[in-house]
This record gives sequence, C-alpha cells and structure tokens, in this order.
Amino acid sequence: MASSPSTTLLSNSLHFNQIANQCKLHAYSTLSLNQNNIPIYSNNQLKLSTTLHHVSTTIPFASGSAGVESPVMSEDTSSSLDLVKVFDLEGNGIPISDLWKDRKAVVAFARHFGCVLCRKRANYLASKKDIMDASGVALVLIGPGSIDQAKSFAEQTKFKGEIYADPAQSSYEALRFVSGVLTTFTPKAGLKIIELYMEGYRQDWKLSFQKDTVSKGGWQQGGIIVAGPGKGNISYIHKDKEAGDDPEIEDILKACCS
Repeated sequence: MASSPSTTLLSNSLHFNQIANQCKLHAYSTLSLNQNNIPIYSNNQLKLSTTLHHVSTTIPFASGSAGVESPVMSEDTSSSLDLVKVFDLEGNGIPISDLWKDRKAVVAFARHFGCVLCRKRANYLASKKDIMDASGVALVLIGPGSIDQAKSFAEQTKFKGEIYADPAQSSYEALRFVSGVLTTFTPKAGLKIIELYMEGYRQDWKLSFQKDTVSKGGWQQGGIIVAGPGKGNISYIHKDKEAGDDPEIEDILKACCS
C-alpha cells in the first residue's frame, strides 16, 4: 500500500533530524521529489562533511526556545542597515530603511520564498492586517532571493502586504539573523511542517531549489521587526532561533498598534 503524503513527510522529517544530529550537511541540490512533490532523501544522495556550512557558533541549537526580542538596536546594526538595498516586484532598488522612515511598519523576513513555514507566517500576519491598517501600520515581507522568486511568492500566496526581494541577503546579515543546518532541521520544525501540510499548506520545492536559494545553502532563518517612523527607530526585534519560530501575534500587535 502506498504511503500517504503525511506519512512520507513524517518519515522524511525524522530522517532530517537524524542526519542533522549525526553529521553536517554540505549540500542538498541533488534531492529528488516523489509523485506528491515531497522530497526523497537517501544516504547516497547526501555529501557529508565535517565542516558546518553557514552556522552561527554564537547561537546554540534550540529545539523549542522562543526567538530573541529586543527594544534596542545596536549602532553597528543601524549603520549596516543604512547600506542595505531591497527590490520591489518591479525591480526597483530601495534602501531598506525607506520602508519605515515615514511610517511604522511590521517587517517580516522569510527563510526563502518557497518555504512552507514562511507561507504560514505570511498568512498569520496578514490575518491581522485590518488592525495594522487601522493604526496606519504597513505590512511588509522580505525574502532572500530573486525578484522573480518574489513574484512567484506573491502570485501563489496572494499576500496582502508589500513584498521585497533581498538577493544578497544583506538585510539578514545586517540584522544578524542566524543561519545553519542545526537551526533548520529541528524536531519542533519537523512537527510544525507536518501540521502545516495537514492544514493544506505546501512547500514550493521547485522554487526552493532554484539557484538563488541553493547557492546560499537554504539554511537561512528570518525574523520580524517593528520599525518607524524614522530610519533608526526599531522598537521590536524577533530573531528566529530555528525554522518556524514565530512569535506570538499579540506581541507584534502590542509593539505596532497599541
């Protein structure tokens, strides 16, 4: 009897966790998909390495802890953000701080545009957009990838807010968001992915494995900030410690709309 998508996904999630705990992954560009568009992994498709790629050594592995919130942004971070440029869906380059210099904004940073966890994040923020609108607060999503990837995300999700691409991941580096295998393949993230598939969410695997995502390893984590008005005015920062580490929506609304 053929396995159901949820059973296959559970098996793969458990396999991910075993691999992540036993070794360091070097690349995943050779993954194949089954008939249900779920990735199939086998040991001979994975190149193992003793060197961890793109992992922050200052952030410990966390299986269930919440992200980091801070009302204060360092001067170094402010200076780094001044140099960051993101791109709208028309390809126009915009200094990132222009997104909140004249208004208050909730800015969500996606792991990548194909990520199923990020599609859930987009929906749970958009579900409160009426409250943000009533308070004059903009809703923005930024993803590490190309403008074409951002367009695909917009078409697939019908996200109600503004969408920007950060091909160089400069904003992620400026905000010091974590990146690494052990922040991606965690038991909590695996279970959350299963829950989302059961809710009807789907990962866009084709989009996930495009060059702009794979070349960066696909291990990037994101976060959420509340910023503005004023370029240096960031009043709330949530940095994901692992994939799917969403803060409570009430905390975001308190920071942006109270």
